[in-house]
Amino acid sequence: MPEFELGQRVRTRKPHPCGSDIWIIIRVGMDFRIKCVQCGRSVLLPRVKFEKSVREVLR
Repeated sequence: MPEFELGQRVRTRKPHPCGSDIWIIIRVGMDFRIKCVQCGRSVLLPRVKFEKSVREVLR
């Protein structure tokens, strides 16, 4: 499993209702807070659920 860092962009398996599937990590720990690139909405996810939902880490 890759290590995640603040500011990284990730692509998720399911898109957000706004249509984007690219997110920026804004909090790392037991929970992850990620922010949608397109609409700016942020979501708090438990680490296990976040790691399952990530398809790839973008450069």
